[in-house]
Amino acid sequence: MSATTDDLRPGEARAERLMRMGESPRTGGEALCKLVWILPWLIFLSSPVQDLVSHAHTTAATVAGWAGLLAFAGIYLTLVFRNMGRQFSEPVVACLVAVLGTLAVVLCLTLGGHWIGLFVYVSVTCGAVFPLRTAYWTIPLTTVAMLLMGLHAGQRDGWTLILVLLVGFAMTGVRQLVRTTVELRKARATVAQLAANEERLRLARDLHDLLGHSLSLITLKSELAGRMLPAHPDKAAQQIADIEQVSRQALVDVREAVTGYRRPRLSAELAGARVALTAAGVTAELPAEPDLDGVPEESESALAWALREAVTNVVRHSGARRCAVEVVRRQTLDGPMLELSVEDNGSGGSGSGPGNGLTGLTERLTKAGGTLDAGRSRHGFRLVARTPATAPVDVGSPA
Repeated sequence: MSATTDDLRPGEARAERLMRMGESPRTGGEALCKLVWILPWLIFLSSPVQDLVSHAHTTAATVAGWAGLLAFAGIYLTLVFRNMGRQFSEPVVACLVAVLGTLAVVLCLTLGGHWIGLFVYVSVTCGAVFPLRTAYWTIPLTTVAMLLMGLHAGQRDGWTLILVLLVGFAMTGVRQLVRTTVELRKARATVAQLAANEERLRLARDLHDLLGHSLSLITLKSELAGRMLPAHPDKAAQQIADIEQVSRQALVDVREAVTGYRRPRLSAELAGARVALTAAGVTAELPAEPDLDGVPEESESALAWALREAVTNVVRHSGARRCAVEVVRRQTLDGPMLELSVEDNGSGGSGSGPGNGLTGLTERLTKAGGTLDAGRSRHGFRLVARTPATAPVDVGSPA
Protein backbone atom coordinates (compact mmCIF):
# COMPACT_ATOMS: atom_id res chain seq x y z
CA MET A 1 0.00 0.00 0.00
CA SER A 2 1.61 3.15 -1.19
CA ALA A 3 1.17 6.58 0.27
CA THR A 4 -0.44 8.66 -2.42
CA THR A 5 -3.61 10.58 -1.71
CA ASP A 6 -6.04 10.17 -4.58
CA ASP A 7 -9.76 10.03 -4.96
CA LEU A 8 -11.68 6.86 -5.70
CA ARG A 9 -12.82 7.79 -9.16
CA PRO A 10 -10.93 5.00 -11.00
CA GLY A 11 -12.75 2.37 -8.95
CA GLU A 12 -16.07 4.08 -9.53
CA ALA A 13 -15.26 4.38 -13.23
CA ARG A 14 -14.54 0.68 -13.38
CA ALA A 15 -17.84 -0.05 -11.71
CA GLU A 16 -19.57 2.13 -14.27
CA ARG A 17 -17.88 0.23 -17.09
CA LEU A 18 -19.10 -3.04 -15.61
CA MET A 19 -22.59 -1.61 -15.45
CA ARG A 20 -22.64 -0.99 -19.22
CA MET A 21 -24.05 -4.49 -19.75
CA GLY A 22 -27.31 -4.37 -21.64
CA GLU A 23 -26.72 -1.04 -23.38
CA SER A 24 -25.92 -0.48 -27.01
CA PRO A 25 -22.20 0.23 -27.63
CA ARG A 26 -21.23 3.90 -27.63
CA THR A 27 -17.70 3.47 -29.00
CA GLY A 28 -15.86 1.14 -31.33
CA GLY A 29 -14.15 -0.49 -28.35
CA GLU A 30 -17.43 -1.35 -26.67
CA ALA A 31 -18.82 -2.71 -29.94
CA LEU A 32 -15.71 -4.86 -30.35
CA CYS A 33 -16.02 -6.22 -26.80
CA LYS A 34 -19.64 -7.19 -27.35
CA LEU A 35 -18.79 -8.73 -30.71
CA VAL A 36 -15.96 -10.77 -29.20
CA TRP A 37 -18.43 -12.06 -26.62
CA ILE A 38 -20.86 -13.17 -29.35
CA LEU A 39 -18.57 -14.50 -32.10
CA PRO A 40 -17.28 -17.62 -30.24
CA TRP A 41 -20.81 -18.98 -30.29
CA LEU A 42 -20.61 -19.15 -34.08
CA ILE A 43 -18.52 -22.32 -33.72
CA PHE A 44 -21.65 -24.37 -34.42
CA LEU A 45 -21.57 -22.97 -37.96
CA SER A 46 -18.35 -24.87 -38.65
CA SER A 47 -20.27 -27.98 -39.69
CA PRO A 48 -22.38 -26.17 -42.34
CA VAL A 49 -19.28 -24.38 -43.64
CA GLN A 50 -17.38 -27.66 -43.87
CA ASP A 51 -20.34 -29.17 -45.73
CA LEU A 52 -20.31 -26.33 -48.28
CA VAL A 53 -16.56 -26.44 -48.93
CA SER A 54 -16.54 -30.24 -49.30
CA HIS A 55 -18.14 -29.97 -52.79
CA ALA A 56 -20.81 -32.49 -51.79
CA HIS A 57 -23.55 -30.46 -53.51
CA THR A 58 -24.16 -29.00 -56.91
CA THR A 59 -22.97 -25.49 -57.71
CA ALA A 60 -26.47 -24.06 -57.44
CA ALA A 61 -27.06 -25.79 -54.11
CA THR A 62 -23.71 -24.56 -52.79
CA VAL A 63 -24.43 -20.97 -53.81
CA ALA A 64 -27.91 -21.17 -52.29
CA GLY A 65 -26.39 -22.70 -49.15
CA TRP A 66 -23.87 -19.88 -48.78
CA ALA A 67 -26.61 -17.30 -49.29
CA GLY A 68 -28.84 -18.99 -46.74
CA LEU A 69 -25.99 -19.33 -44.25
CA LEU A 70 -25.00 -15.67 -44.56
CA ALA A 71 -28.63 -14.58 -44.22
CA PHE A 72 -29.03 -16.82 -41.17
CA ALA A 73 -25.87 -15.48 -39.49
CA GLY A 74 -26.80 -11.89 -40.32
CA ILE A 75 -30.29 -12.20 -38.82
CA TYR A 76 -28.90 -13.97 -35.75
CA LEU A 77 -26.24 -11.32 -35.11
CA THR A 78 -28.75 -8.53 -35.73
CA LEU A 79 -31.20 -9.94 -33.21
CA VAL A 80 -28.70 -10.85 -30.49
CA PHE A 81 -26.20 -8.01 -31.00
CA ARG A 82 -28.24 -4.95 -31.95
CA ASN A 83 -31.39 -5.91 -30.05
CA MET A 84 -29.29 -6.04 -26.84
CA GLY A 85 -29.31 -2.24 -26.76
CA ARG A 86 -31.86 -0.62 -29.09
CA GLN A 87 -34.61 -3.20 -29.18
CA PHE A 88 -36.81 -3.80 -32.20
CA SER A 89 -40.57 -3.75 -31.91
CA GLU A 90 -42.22 -7.03 -30.98
CA PRO A 91 -43.68 -7.67 -34.50
CA VAL A 92 -40.26 -7.13 -36.10
CA VAL A 93 -38.61 -9.49 -33.59
CA ALA A 94 -41.28 -12.14 -34.17
CA CYS A 95 -40.87 -11.89 -37.97
CA LEU A 96 -37.07 -12.11 -37.80
CA VAL A 97 -37.18 -15.13 -35.48
CA ALA A 98 -39.72 -16.79 -37.78
CA VAL A 99 -37.41 -16.19 -40.76
CA LEU A 100 -34.50 -17.60 -38.72
CA GLY A 101 -36.44 -20.76 -37.86
CA THR A 102 -37.65 -21.15 -41.45
CA LEU A 103 -34.11 -20.88 -42.79
CA ALA A 104 -32.94 -23.53 -40.32
CA VAL A 105 -35.70 -25.94 -41.39
CA VAL A 106 -35.24 -25.30 -45.13
CA LEU A 107 -31.46 -25.63 -45.02
CA CYS A 108 -31.67 -28.86 -43.00
CA LEU A 109 -34.25 -30.35 -45.36
CA THR A 110 -32.36 -29.44 -48.53
CA LEU A 111 -28.70 -29.76 -47.56
CA GLY A 112 -28.71 -32.53 -44.95
CA GLY A 113 -28.00 -33.24 -41.32
CA HIS A 114 -24.80 -31.18 -41.20
CA TRP A 115 -27.00 -28.10 -40.83
CA ILE A 116 -28.92 -29.26 -37.76
CA GLY A 117 -26.70 -27.14 -35.50
CA LEU A 118 -28.54 -24.05 -36.75
CA PHE A 119 -31.31 -24.82 -34.26
CA VAL A 120 -28.89 -23.98 -31.46
CA TYR A 121 -28.90 -20.39 -32.67
CA VAL A 122 -32.68 -20.37 -33.03
CA SER A 123 -32.99 -21.50 -29.42
CA VAL A 124 -30.46 -18.89 -28.24
CA THR A 125 -32.35 -16.18 -30.12
CA CYS A 126 -35.68 -17.21 -28.59
CA GLY A 127 -34.19 -17.00 -25.11
CA ALA A 128 -32.44 -13.69 -25.79
CA VAL A 129 -35.15 -11.63 -27.48
CA PHE A 130 -38.54 -13.04 -26.50
CA PRO A 131 -40.38 -12.29 -23.24
CA LEU A 132 -40.22 -15.10 -20.71
CA ARG A 133 -43.72 -16.39 -21.42
CA THR A 134 -43.00 -16.59 -25.12
CA ALA A 135 -39.52 -18.06 -24.63
CA TYR A 136 -40.89 -20.82 -22.39
CA TRP A 137 -42.81 -22.35 -25.31
CA THR A 138 -40.70 -21.32 -28.32
CA ILE A 139 -37.53 -22.97 -26.93
CA PRO A 140 -39.21 -26.42 -26.52
CA LEU A 141 -40.82 -25.90 -29.93
CA THR A 142 -37.37 -25.30 -31.42
CA THR A 143 -36.12 -28.47 -29.72
CA VAL A 144 -39.00 -30.48 -31.20
CA ALA A 145 -38.29 -29.04 -34.66
CA MET A 146 -34.63 -30.05 -34.30
CA LEU A 147 -35.70 -33.55 -33.23
CA LEU A 148 -37.89 -33.90 -36.31
CA MET A 149 -35.12 -32.64 -38.60
CA GLY A 150 -32.70 -35.06 -36.98
CA LEU A 151 -35.05 -37.99 -37.53
CA HIS A 152 -35.50 -36.91 -41.14
CA ALA A 153 -31.73 -36.79 -41.63
CA GLY A 154 -31.17 -40.06 -39.78
CA GLN A 155 -29.49 -38.47 -36.76
CA ARG A 156 -30.43 -39.30 -33.17
CA ASP A 157 -28.05 -37.22 -31.08
CA GLY A 158 -29.65 -36.76 -27.66
CA TRP A 159 -26.85 -34.55 -26.37
CA THR A 160 -27.52 -31.97 -29.05
CA LEU A 161 -31.20 -31.89 -28.10
CA ILE A 162 -30.30 -31.33 -24.46
CA LEU A 163 -27.84 -28.61 -25.50
CA VAL A 164 -30.46 -26.78 -27.54
CA LEU A 165 -32.94 -26.93 -24.67
CA LEU A 166 -30.47 -25.85 -21.98
CA VAL A 167 -28.76 -23.08 -23.93
CA GLY A 168 -32.11 -21.52 -24.74
CA PHE A 169 -33.22 -21.39 -21.13
CA ALA A 170 -29.73 -20.25 -20.10
CA MET A 171 -30.14 -17.25 -22.38
CA THR A 172 -33.39 -16.36 -20.62
CA GLY A 173 -31.36 -16.16 -17.41
CA VAL A 174 -28.74 -14.01 -19.11
CA ARG A 175 -31.45 -11.71 -20.39
CA GLN A 176 -32.94 -11.39 -16.92
CA LEU A 177 -29.46 -10.57 -15.59
CA VAL A 178 -29.04 -7.87 -18.21
CA ARG A 179 -32.46 -6.43 -17.42
CA THR A 180 -31.73 -6.44 -13.69
CA THR A 181 -28.38 -4.74 -14.31
CA VAL A 182 -30.02 -2.00 -16.38
CA GLU A 183 -32.71 -1.45 -13.76
CA LEU A 184 -30.06 -1.33 -11.03
CA ARG A 185 -28.13 1.31 -12.95
CA LYS A 186 -31.26 3.39 -13.37
CA ALA A 187 -32.11 2.98 -9.69
CA ARG A 188 -28.63 4.12 -8.68
CA ALA A 189 -28.94 7.16 -10.92
CA THR A 190 -32.33 7.95 -9.38
CA VAL A 191 -30.99 7.59 -5.84
CA ALA A 192 -28.04 9.84 -6.68
CA GLN A 193 -30.40 12.44 -8.14
CA LEU A 194 -32.66 12.29 -5.10
CA ALA A 195 -29.65 12.62 -2.81
CA ALA A 196 -28.45 15.65 -4.76
CA ASN A 197 -31.91 17.21 -4.58
CA GLU A 198 -32.09 16.57 -0.84
CA GLU A 199 -28.67 18.10 -0.32
CA ARG A 200 -29.68 21.11 -2.41
CA LEU A 201 -32.81 21.58 -0.29
CA ARG A 202 -30.78 21.26 2.91
CA LEU A 203 -28.33 23.85 1.65
CA ALA A 204 -31.20 26.20 0.80
CA ARG A 205 -32.77 25.72 4.25
CA ASP A 206 -29.46 26.30 6.04
CA LEU A 207 -28.67 29.41 4.06
CA HIS A 208 -32.16 30.75 4.69
CA ASP A 209 -31.84 30.09 8.42
CA LEU A 210 -28.36 31.58 8.54
CA LEU A 211 -28.84 34.66 6.38
CA GLY A 212 -32.58 35.34 6.51
CA HIS A 213 -32.61 36.92 9.97
CA SER A 214 -29.22 38.63 9.51
CA LEU A 215 -30.10 40.22 6.18
CA SER A 216 -33.51 41.31 7.46
CA LEU A 217 -31.85 42.94 10.47
CA ILE A 218 -29.25 44.63 8.25
CA THR A 219 -32.02 45.98 6.02
CA LEU A 220 -34.01 47.31 8.99
CA LYS A 221 -31.01 48.98 10.61
CA SER A 222 -29.94 50.49 7.28
CA GLU A 223 -33.35 52.12 6.94
CA LEU A 224 -33.14 53.42 10.52
CA ALA A 225 -29.65 54.78 9.93
CA GLY A 226 -30.87 56.56 6.80
CA ARG A 227 -33.69 58.22 8.71
CA MET A 228 -31.48 59.24 11.65
CA LEU A 229 -28.54 60.47 9.61
CA PRO A 230 -29.64 64.11 9.06
CA ALA A 231 -30.85 64.86 12.61
CA HIS A 232 -29.13 62.26 14.81
CA PRO A 233 -25.76 61.32 13.38
CA ASP A 234 -24.63 59.69 16.65
CA LYS A 235 -27.60 57.31 16.65
CA ALA A 236 -27.04 56.63 12.94
CA ALA A 237 -23.42 55.75 13.68
CA GLN A 238 -24.61 53.28 16.33
CA GLN A 239 -26.94 51.63 13.83
CA ILE A 240 -24.10 51.38 11.30
CA ALA A 241 -21.88 49.76 13.96
CA ASP A 242 -24.66 47.24 14.65
CA ILE A 243 -24.89 46.55 10.90
CA GLU A 244 -21.15 45.84 10.81
CA GLN A 245 -21.39 43.46 13.76
CA VAL A 246 -24.35 41.57 12.28
CA SER A 247 -22.67 41.25 8.86
CA ARG A 248 -19.46 39.94 10.45
CA GLN A 249 -21.39 37.34 12.41
CA ALA A 250 -23.29 36.32 9.26
CA LEU A 251 -19.97 35.86 7.46
CA VAL A 252 -18.69 33.65 10.30
CA ASP A 253 -21.88 31.56 10.19
CA VAL A 254 -21.60 31.07 6.42
CA ARG A 255 -17.95 30.01 6.70
CA GLU A 256 -18.80 27.48 9.42
CA ALA A 257 -21.65 26.10 7.33
CA VAL A 258 -19.43 25.73 4.26
CA THR A 259 -16.78 23.99 6.37
CA GLY A 260 -19.41 21.53 7.56
CA TYR A 261 -20.48 20.79 3.99
CA ARG A 262 -16.90 20.06 2.97
CA ARG A 263 -16.14 17.84 5.97
CA PRO A 264 -16.09 14.14 5.01
CA ARG A 265 -18.35 11.79 6.94
CA LEU A 266 -17.25 8.34 8.07
CA SER A 267 -20.52 6.66 7.06
CA ALA A 268 -20.30 8.15 3.57
CA GLU A 269 -16.68 7.06 3.23
CA LEU A 270 -17.61 3.50 4.30
CA ALA A 271 -20.25 3.37 1.56
CA GLY A 272 -17.78 4.73 -0.98
CA ALA A 273 -15.15 2.23 0.16
CA ARG A 274 -17.54 -0.66 -0.41
CA VAL A 275 -18.23 0.49 -3.97
CA ALA A 276 -14.55 1.09 -4.77
CA LEU A 277 -13.33 -2.23 -3.33
CA THR A 278 -16.07 -4.25 -5.03
CA ALA A 279 -15.39 -2.57 -8.37
CA ALA A 280 -11.67 -3.35 -8.03
CA GLY A 281 -12.39 -7.03 -7.42
CA VAL A 282 -11.37 -6.86 -3.75
CA THR A 283 -13.42 -8.80 -1.20
CA ALA A 284 -14.60 -6.13 1.24
CA GLU A 285 -15.30 -6.81 4.91
CA LEU A 286 -16.84 -3.60 6.20
CA PRO A 287 -18.70 -2.83 9.41
CA ALA A 288 -22.27 -1.68 9.66
CA GLU A 289 -23.16 1.91 10.53
CA PRO A 290 -20.57 2.95 13.17
CA ASP A 291 -21.62 4.34 16.55
CA LEU A 292 -20.54 7.99 16.45
CA ASP A 293 -22.54 9.33 19.39
CA GLY A 294 -20.52 11.98 21.15
CA VAL A 295 -17.60 11.76 18.70
CA PRO A 296 -16.27 15.23 17.82
CA GLU A 297 -16.67 16.27 14.21
CA GLU A 298 -12.93 16.81 13.89
CA SER A 299 -12.25 13.23 15.02
CA GLU A 300 -14.81 11.80 12.61
CA SER A 301 -13.43 13.89 9.76
CA ALA A 302 -9.87 12.72 10.44
CA LEU A 303 -10.92 9.06 10.43
CA ALA A 304 -12.91 9.59 7.23
CA TRP A 305 -9.77 10.97 5.56
CA ALA A 306 -7.79 8.00 6.89
CA LEU A 307 -10.30 5.53 5.45
CA ARG A 308 -10.29 7.29 2.08
CA GLU A 309 -6.48 7.24 1.94
CA ALA A 310 -6.26 3.59 3.00
CA VAL A 311 -8.89 2.31 0.55
CA THR A 312 -7.40 4.36 -2.29
CA ASN A 313 -4.03 2.74 -1.68
CA VAL A 314 -5.57 -0.74 -1.49
CA VAL A 315 -7.36 -0.25 -4.80
CA ARG A 316 -4.47 1.35 -6.67
CA HIS A 317 -1.23 -0.01 -5.34
CA SER A 318 -1.49 -3.02 -3.05
CA GLY A 319 -2.68 -5.76 -5.42
CA ALA A 320 -4.78 -7.13 -2.55
CA ARG A 321 -7.70 -9.51 -2.97
CA ARG A 322 -9.20 -8.95 0.49
CA CYS A 323 -9.60 -5.88 2.66
CA ALA A 324 -11.06 -5.79 6.17
CA VAL A 325 -12.20 -2.52 7.78
CA GLU A 326 -13.08 -2.24 11.47
CA VAL A 327 -14.31 0.73 13.53
CA VAL A 328 -14.33 0.20 17.31
CA ARG A 329 -14.20 2.21 20.53
CA ARG A 330 -11.29 1.53 22.86
CA GLN A 331 -10.43 2.76 26.33
CA THR A 332 -6.78 3.83 26.49
CA LEU A 333 -4.57 5.69 28.95
CA ASP A 334 -5.31 8.83 26.94
CA GLY A 335 -9.04 8.32 27.35
CA PRO A 336 -11.72 6.78 25.11
CA MET A 337 -10.54 6.52 21.49
CA LEU A 338 -12.31 5.70 18.25
CA GLU A 339 -10.10 3.30 16.28
CA LEU A 340 -10.18 2.65 12.53
CA SER A 341 -8.34 -0.42 11.26
CA VAL A 342 -7.80 -1.20 7.58
CA GLU A 343 -5.95 -4.43 6.78
CA ASP A 344 -5.37 -6.05 3.38
CA ASN A 345 -3.47 -9.07 2.10
CA GLY A 346 -1.56 -7.17 -0.57
CA SER A 347 2.10 -6.45 -1.10
CA GLY A 348 2.04 -3.04 0.53
CA GLY A 349 3.12 -1.20 -2.63
CA SER A 350 6.56 -0.41 -3.92
CA GLY A 351 7.38 2.52 -1.64
CA SER A 352 10.27 2.05 0.78
CA GLY A 353 8.91 4.51 3.33
CA PRO A 354 5.90 6.65 4.14
CA GLY A 355 5.00 8.96 1.29
CA ASN A 356 3.12 12.21 1.09
CA GLY A 357 -0.25 10.58 1.69
CA LEU A 358 0.62 8.93 5.01
CA THR A 359 2.67 11.93 6.09
CA GLY A 360 -0.22 14.32 5.51
CA LEU A 361 -2.61 11.87 7.15
CA THR A 362 -0.37 11.69 10.24
CA GLU A 363 -0.38 15.46 10.50
CA ARG A 364 -4.17 15.58 10.15
CA LEU A 365 -4.68 12.96 12.87
CA THR A 366 -2.16 14.65 15.18
CA LYS A 367 -4.05 17.92 14.80
CA ALA A 368 -7.24 16.10 15.84
CA GLY A 369 -5.48 14.62 18.88
CA GLY A 370 -5.07 11.17 17.36
CA THR A 371 -2.35 8.82 16.15
CA LEU A 372 -1.54 6.75 13.09
CA ASP A 373 0.20 3.38 12.86
CA ALA A 374 0.85 1.92 9.41
CA GLY A 375 3.11 -0.90 8.30
CA ARG A 376 3.35 -4.48 7.13
CA SER A 377 1.47 -7.14 9.04
CA ARG A 378 1.63 -10.91 8.98
CA HIS A 379 -0.91 -11.10 6.15
CA GLY A 380 -0.17 -7.89 4.21
CA PHE A 381 -0.49 -4.25 5.21
CA ARG A 382 -2.34 -2.71 8.15
CA LEU A 383 -3.27 0.89 8.92
CA VAL A 384 -4.63 1.87 12.33
CA ALA A 385 -5.89 5.40 13.00
CA ARG A 386 -7.12 6.58 16.39
CA THR A 387 -8.88 9.79 17.39
CA PRO A 388 -10.55 10.93 20.63
CA ALA A 389 -14.06 9.51 20.97
CA THR A 390 -15.18 12.39 23.21
CA ALA A 391 -14.67 16.11 23.17
CA PRO A 392 -11.91 17.36 25.51
CA VAL A 393 -13.17 18.78 28.80
CA ASP A 394 -11.89 22.15 29.95
CA VAL A 395 -10.72 21.58 33.56
CA GLY A 396 -11.15 25.28 34.29
CA SER A 397 -14.84 25.27 33.44
CA PRO A 398 -17.71 24.26 35.78
CA ALA A 399 -18.02 21.02 33.78
